Amino acid sequence: MAPARVVLIVDDDEAIRHMLAAVLGKEGITVIAAADGAEAVTLFGLHRMPVVLMDIRMPRMSGMQALAEIRKLDRSAAVILMTAFAEVETAVRAIKEGAFDYIIKPFDIAELKLLVGRALQMRGLRDDNAALHRALSASYRTHRILTASPRMTELLQTIAKVAKSQATVLVTGESGTGKELVAGAIHYSSQRAAGPLVKVNCAAIPDGLLESEFFGHEKGAFTGAMARRRGRFEQAEHGTLFLDEIGDISPALQVKLLRVLQERTFERVGAGEPIHTDVRIVAATNRDLEALVRQGQFREDLYFRLNVVPLVTVPLRERPEDVQLLANHFLQHYAAENQIEVAGFDDLAMECMLRYPWPGNVRELSNAIERAVVMSTGHIIFVEDLPHRISAPGPSAAPPSPSEASAEADRGLRELVMQYEARVIAEALERNGGNRVRTAQELGISRRSLLYKLQDYGIE
Repeated sequence: MAPARVVLIVDDDEAIRHMLAAVLGKEGITVIAAADGAEAVTLFGLHRMPVVLMDIRMPRMSGMQALAEIRKLDRSAAVILMTAFAEVETAVRAIKEGAFDYIIKPFDIAELKLLVGRALQMRGLRDDNAALHRALSASYRTHRILTASPRMTELLQTIAKVAKSQATVLVTGESGTGKELVAGAIHYSSQRAAGPLVKVNCAAIPDGLLESEFFGHEKGAFTGAMARRRGRFEQAEHGTLFLDEIGDISPALQVKLLRVLQERTFERVGAGEPIHTDVRIVAATNRDLEALVRQGQFREDLYFRLNVVPLVTVPLRERPEDVQLLANHFLQHYAAENQIEVAGFDDLAMECMLRYPWPGNVRELSNAIERAVVMSTGHIIFVEDLPHRISAPGPSAAPPSPSEASAEADRGLRELVMQYEARVIAEALERNGGNRVRTAQELGISRRSLLYKLQDYGIE
């Protein structure tokens, strides 16, 4: 692979090649030169330079021909074409065919350096995005989903099988049970993992904008459409489109979505040309789609198109063996994120978490542990650090155990500690003129930790 700052210069004029090499060399850019398009294609095949600066008119093989060959080898290469004023139309056509940009001879050196620098920067961002994509891929693999539950293990095995296919998947389950995580595991374990995973929360987009969000629109298609916009189906090309809260889309959009699933084509709003799409659909909902079908609120034919492979997530109350596992995982994560030393949970705090039904599922558990870490005043999470709904005994709770009685006796001391902490924070905030960033730095805690404590202590 070529170094990050390498440019291939292609021009049949030796003087121009030397001049460009000298100019770019002063910018710390490594230069490789070719005298014509054919030589350029050969060198590019060997070194895969991130940026190519190439003349259009050359013997043996023109710049336009070389552009086509280079894009066959690597579509991510940024090709900048050098052209005379009379050839601008050709250069514009080249951009439509994949060139990064063009510059007119005789060119301004400052403009040239700016253009090459921008091309290198864009390639660097693309490489960074690819690295992030690989990291996300690793984090979404099914073996990274923490569980000790036999039911969850069975679900993960099913996900691994489903991922190998191209089938449409419908993920159902309660809010907070990880439907988005399941969609990610399917995508990043599939043959489409190199393509994009595009997410749409159908419930979060106004009904009037959903069609444009899905399919895009042409300039002037409606008031406010100032430019052409690619919809989520185009953005997800060769990848996966995750349609969350699919039960909330309107009947009119259900018809159009059904057509896309059947014919694999769609039109942008305001356009008549059909666009072919190669996208895998993973849909999710916490609603009962079968009941919506019976009530006439969801099309039966669309339901069957979506429900090719049904997957059902498992609520946290039905896998109690995962509560302690996930709680410890979140504890380590939020302690590191907030730079707080917390070693674990008091026995009573863990008993409360195991007894609690977790109606908000894993998302609620994550939020509860984050708050507990931020509000803790020692190296252990006590029951008082947990949200009241979790720590308060329910109507069917057993009589206080010895550990509960001990915790009650300890509460007086802890309340004194919290009163002292509230006073220290209030005084630090006043010293820093209400600036929360400086206050957090002085106290040696993260800004998020400070915000939680201000909220809990009622400090303005």
